[in-house]
Amino acid sequence: MFEDPLLHSYLAPLLIIVQLIFLEGILSIDNAAVLGAMVSILPENESVPYPPFLKFLQPFTDQVLGMQQQAALKVGLLGAYVGRGVMLVMASFVIANPWLRLLGALYLIKLAFENLAVSPESGEGSTGHGHHAAGVGFWLVVLNVELADLAFSIDNVVAAVALSDQLWVVLLGVALGIVTMRFAAGIFAYLIRRQPILEPAAYILVLAIGIELVLADLYHFHFNHLAKFMISIGILALCLLYARFQVLTLFDPLLHWLGEGMGYLNNLVNWMFKPLLLVLKLLFYPVRRLFATEPKPPHLHNPLEPADSAHTELVEG
Repeated sequence: MFEDPLLHSYLAPLLIIVQLIFLEGILSIDNAAVLGAMVSILPENESVPYPPFLKFLQPFTDQVLGMQQQAALKVGLLGAYVGRGVMLVMASFVIANPWLRLLGALYLIKLAFENLAVSPESGEGSTGHGHHAAGVGFWLVVLNVELADLAFSIDNVVAAVALSDQLWVVLLGVALGIVTMRFAAGIFAYLIRRQPILEPAAYILVLAIGIELVLADLYHFHFNHLAKFMISIGILALCLLYARFQVLTLFDPLLHWLGEGMGYLNNLVNWMFKPLLLVLKLLFYPVRRLFATEPKPPHLHNPLEPADSAHTELVEG
């Protein structure tokens, strides 16, 4: 069989780009799920909050970015491009330093524990109906979105670089994959409003990804991409079945016990990093004051208010 070298030179990069888009889609199902969960706590019909000296940006932001939920996804999209671009430039460094991947894995595990933990005192989970985040600011959500993007970028870029040594091919494939993932995140945010169980499901996916990275870096136990995809689909399916069939509530005591364990571990980690967090708070205090927004309307939950009362208001509403 004869092969046209010119045709091959054009087709080969195109096939790799298609592979990269598909690969990005498989690897990003978890990314889309957790980003959808993060932005789902933001209002859909409220403008991005700005400090008084930046209020002149409000009309432009409302027109270009939209309301808070869509704006967070769009700002996160920009952050994803920047994050993956940096990771691609540093790809050889990332591959040569497994501790960086391990750091990203530990961040993902901490993020999952933070959102799946059950408070031993109150018995209430951190997630479930989103009431825990009623007082969370827009910019804090955006910061968390960017950090999650960075952590997910490490694994995705390492996989992408393995497919091609041509930087422009990898860049184009990853870029198109990010756009696809962002649309998926928006759809997932909508689905969370219809099926609240998908919010904790998203953080279970994050926990699974973190554990997979730890197993790969510490024990050299690797899952192929199809296995990762099937694990993600399986987790989502099991969570939906749990929400639909009452008989599965038999597992509630076990899940509560696991949630309490996550809560204790999360509190331990927070306690260990308390001095560092205190220093960071002091360093960033001027920035926080600079971006302090006007008080929220009275119908929004006061973060000093007990979580149970906020939950009751949401249920009644």
